[in-house]
Amino acid sequence: MGKEKPQKSAKEAPKPAEQEKAPPVRLFESFKKGISENLIKQFHYKNVMQVPKLEKIAINVGVGAATQDAKLLDGVVKDLETIVGQKPVLTRSKKAISNFKLREGLPIGVRITLRQHKMYEFMDRFINIAVPRIRDFRGFSDKSFDGRGNYTVGVKEHIIFPEIDVDKVSKVFGMDITFVTTAKTDQEAYALLKEFGMPFVKRQETIEQKKD
Repeated sequence: MGKEKPQKSAKEAPKPAEQEKAPPVRLFESFKKGISENLIKQFHYKNVMQVPKLEKIAINVGVGAATQDAKLLDGVVKDLETIVGQKPVLTRSKKAISNFKLREGLPIGVRITLRQHKMYEFMDRFINIAVPRIRDFRGFSDKSFDGRGNYTVGVKEHIIFPEIDVDKVSKVFGMDITFVTTAKTDQEAYALLKEFGMPFVKRQETIEQKKD
């Protein structure tokens, strides 16, 4: 009988790829370690489940000029994706308006919804990096809550975000940013966002109390 050929040493089976874990986000860590405790003390919640949370951030950009030049949307989509790191979705007109040369289903803007770690990461950059770059900024109004614990702020120029190279921008655009919370009242939502560092203008009642 012939000699058996030496068997090759079996290679180790490849280890299953580990699931990507989102890196710890500073604002989320702050919420767990300090913000939630502060809100419990302020509103006398009985347990941590009652503490309002940030649920999502919705960003909307209207591009009315896109009815005349559809290529404008391409630049908006590219810049918004650069800012948030997520692909936006086109918004389309629901009705046809002849006076504005608007047909039903025509793309007129873009929107994007951020959740979980991307939501906190964007909020951190927005409050601490982008907002200080706003010219003549004196604080956001506290009158833009919707009565259900959600807050919307308007940004006039997207170039406040450092990810955008101003020299390569073909058109400056604004956006509406809505912070959707689980708060049941605007007062609770205000307290939550303020704890996160949202730079609100000083409330009128506080000024009046100091005058007294």
